[in-house]
Amino acid sequence: MLVHLRQYKHEEVQFDDNRTTGESQTEDTVDKEPEEYFGESIAEFDLETWETIEFEDDPIQQRDVTIEGVTAVSVPKEETDADDPDLPGKTIQLRMGGGIEYMDQAEIVEVQDLNPQDEAEGKVSKEEDPQGKATMDEEP
Repeated sequence: MLVHLRQYKHEEVQFDDNRTTGESQTEDTVDKEPEEYFGESIAEFDLETWETIEFEDDPIQQRDVTIEGVTAVSVPKEETDADDPDLPGKTIQLRMGGGIEYMDQAEIVEVQDLNPQDEAEGKVSKEEDPQGKATMDEEP
């Protein structure tokens, strides 16, 4: 499965009171093209990009995370030690072929099966009752 999450964290450095929501902490004041600045195309880097947003009148950071090869997604009922009540999201457990990964302070955006089967075996349609009886939506 392909899992798309949104993860949150507190800002790691002191911020300038003049900064606005969405403005990066590391935004350069020099306006250079990425290739000129880094010497190669920025698309070739595997970057972890956090964006500053406003949550309950405080700036926090968020990023979008997409993970392939997930076999199961779980959200624990009980809060974990890693859960921060001052941030959106909670710990999400991802089971993958190589073990279990945890994403702290995350929200599920979308989970998509990359290899769906045409029809699930043993699944009964809500409209059909296998014994021919009327369902709750139908009149006898």
